[in-house]
Amino acid sequence: MNQLITHPNCSSVLPQAPRESDTSLFLSQARVYTKLGRATHTTHAMADGTGQMSTERTNVGVIGGGAWGTALAMHSAAMGHNTLIWAREPEVVASINDPAVKENTTYLQGYKAPDALRASGDIAEVVAHAEIMLMVIPTPFVEKTMAGIKDKLRPDQIIVSCTKGILNDTLETVNQILTRVVPEPLHEHLAYLSGPSFAAEVAQGMPTAVTIASKSDAVAARVQKLLSTPRFRCYRTTDVEGVELGGALKNVLALACGISDGLGFGCNGRAALITRGLSEMTRLAVALGAHPLTMGGLAGMGDLVLTCTGDLSRNRTVGIRLGKGEKLQDIIDSMKAVAEGVLTSRSAYQLAQKLNVECPIIAGIYRVIHENADARSVVSETMSRELRPEVDPELFEAAARQH
Repeated sequence: MNQLITHPNCSSVLPQAPRESDTSLFLSQARVYTKLGRATHTTHAMADGTGQMSTERTNVGVIGGGAWGTALAMHSAAMGHNTLIWAREPEVVASINDPAVKENTTYLQGYKAPDALRASGDIAEVVAHAEIMLMVIPTPFVEKTMAGIKDKLRPDQIIVSCTKGILNDTLETVNQILTRVVPEPLHEHLAYLSGPSFAAEVAQGMPTAVTIASKSDAVAARVQKLLSTPRFRCYRTTDVEGVELGGALKNVLALACGISDGLGFGCNGRAALITRGLSEMTRLAVALGAHPLTMGGLAGMGDLVLTCTGDLSRNRTVGIRLGKGEKLQDIIDSMKAVAEGVLTSRSAYQLAQKLNVECPIIAGIYRVIHENADARSVVSETMSRELRPEVDPELFEAAARQH
């Protein structure tokens, strides 16, 4: 049971359940840092695949100066990596580089960056610097950004996408965009980071666990080794499709939970949305080649629970405000950061239609967001559908085939 919860692809990566000592270490770290009330980073050794600690350091480049990109850059610099972050806004670059400020005052205000973290407005400089490049930009801008730097990429670099979404125009995931845009020799060097991880909590060094996915287990293990600390634990898998779709689809379901909360529908309704939403995520992911058990891991259930219940969730916040009667455009205009679920609600719905996968919650959110449907009426219609078994037989069959 522990294997299924802690790792979405444990049969190929973890031959045995995690040791009790691993869990004890993680929980003890949480107690210690909570007690001390620390809100700044310190340097930690990195865990390698054997469970030993490594002091290896490398050059890390971060493409994207939003809250999540900044938090990951802070984490990397705190580990001792030579870290350079690119931001398109001059004020972000200036505030991170100013010794008297040392924080992203635009997108992550109040969280001091390590002194060693540097920022640049020259994306070519960051690409040339990086051995490991973390790509943290909204999905609609991935293709244009990567096309602009593809000729500057080196065959030895590893590109880690930390972006969650599905492109509306083509219904492509970020992996599909990258494999179309970047040079073919780099396809085996693509990896994806996803899981329950609010930027503000990572910036504070609070205990966090994520999943690294790559078609190459060696690449996933390399990234896992370079980013893991006792407070930022990375698991790995080769199920790229599952990890990407979990990260993208949970944002749509967070909108649903937020709308439910805004309407005052209570905890029962939220729990039902999370559980049935997970079923929709799983059906859609399996239709696209993912392993169903991945949806029970950090990139699926973990991220779903966090985003649907956490007060720091932008997507849930948008949903709450919609449920209380605010106009979508007014909400969007008032936000600095992108709520990916608003964009993904269209592509997720279209993907379900294309694949003939029944996703009533996703369809309902599409209607509320894009057709101005009344949320209360959509909830009533969804709850009044034809009665059916809870678990789809197709998912049992899919799990058996991939066991």
